[in-house]
Formats: sequence, C-alpha cells, structure tokens
Amino acid sequence: MDHTPERPVAGQRPTWISTAAEPLDPAVRVNDYDSFAEGYVAETENSLLNAYIERPAMIALAGDVTGHRILDAGCGAGALMAALRERGAVVTGIDSSAGMLAAARRRLGDDADLQVADVRDPLPFADGTFDDVVASLVLHYLEDWGPTLAEMRRVLRPGGRLIASVNHPFVDWLAEEPRPVYRETTSYTDLWTFNGQSYPLTFWRRPLHAMTDAFTAAGFRLAVISEPKTAPEAPEPFSGISFMCFVVEVPAPGR
Repeated sequence: MDHTPERPVAGQRPTWISTAAEPLDPAVRVNDYDSFAEGYVAETENSLLNAYIERPAMIALAGDVTGHRILDAGCGAGALMAALRERGAVVTGIDSSAGMLAAARRRLGDDADLQVADVRDPLPFADGTFDDVVASLVLHYLEDWGPTLAEMRRVLRPGGRLIASVNHPFVDWLAEEPRPVYRETTSYTDLWTFNGQSYPLTFWRRPLHAMTDAFTAAGFRLAVISEPKTAPEAPEPFSGISFMCFVVEVPAPGR
C-alpha cells in the first residue's frame, strides 16, 4: 500500500478517502469493486473501523447462530461470513463483485456457497429460505432501499431477522463543509486510493427516520438500533462516530 492506515478521528474519514471533484469522468466506472478488490481487502481486513468496530458489532448482534441458515448479502471478501460459519451457522454469500468473491473463496475454501448476485435485483432464493440475513455496510450504496428490503424480507422465514450496518448518518454532517442537509436523502462520491490509483464510489446518506421508515414499510419490526463502540481488544481507543446497526424482524404469524 502507498499509505499508512491511521486511527480515525471523530468526524473525519481515513486519509485514503477523499471527496471526488465534480463532474466525474464518465469513462470511469463508479463502485467498481472488481477494479480494486485486492487493495480494499488489504486496507480493511484488520482496520480499526472494520475489524474492531463494525464486524464485532454485527457478530454480537447476531448472537447464537448455531444451525441458522444465513444469507450474507454483500459478503465482500467473506470476513463476516467466516466468523458466522465458525459460530455454527450455514452461510450463503452473495456479492455483485466477482473480484471480492474470489477473495472470499480463497478465505473460505472451495466448498463455500458463494454466488454473484446484486442486492438491487430479485434474489435467487425461494421464499423463507433463511433464518437471518446480514447486510454489512451494504444499504448505503442504494438510493432506494424499498425493493432490496422487500426481497430480503421475502427470503426470510417468519420470525427471521435482518441484521444491517450502515455509515452513521451523522458522520458526513460532522465531516463535510458545507454540511449536508441532514433531513434530506442525498448522494455523494468519494475517491478511495489504493497503490496510487483512485477509484470513485457513490453512496447515499439519509436521516435516521428515513432508515427506520424503510424497514417498517418493508414489513419489518424494529428490534435493535445500535451505535457500536470499539471492541475492548482494539489496538487503540476510538470514541468517535462510525456506524449504525439495526436488527429488524419478520413478524411471526399472529404477532
């Protein structure tokens, strides 16, 4: 890597992320993880934000998953999927990036159930296939959560759970000048730089009430809203704002 990972500061992004200038070059694909999969994995595998905040939070929220059928929607390189399998779950991973799935295959082995699929599209699974769906840092790539949440609900059994994490809605409000309008759903594009080359990624930020409204509109019942802390075993402390996590449930019949 051509930069040194450093501890994030509240309201600031890592040094390898910068705001993209407008207009973007139309010849450059946005959110093309295949073009930087290896660099991304190297940067985030053991980073403070990923390995000591977001991933432990998702594992803790999942709890005892022994025997659970879990869909890891947007599994990336498979770090969370590996942790869930180690805890006794039967996990299927999907991702739109073949490059990220190749990294997951190297981690998880040839017998891992991995499929190229985009969460924006209908999911290639029957109704009620899974006990849980995990969506780790996925939903903030979507302008409209509605179709994706509807599909996730469809493939969950009654009483099943969706466990999701997103960028905290206050992060950009604290980090950017001028500050974005918090109550509006807006897009922004960052440049992620690996090995001297920059790649554009576009995200959608929305207020907390827009997130909870989307879950309930899709037929989920809110169970947990969490703002995870840094894991005790982290190499250094961090008290800033990073992610927001949700556990939402498919109501069981009669409830």
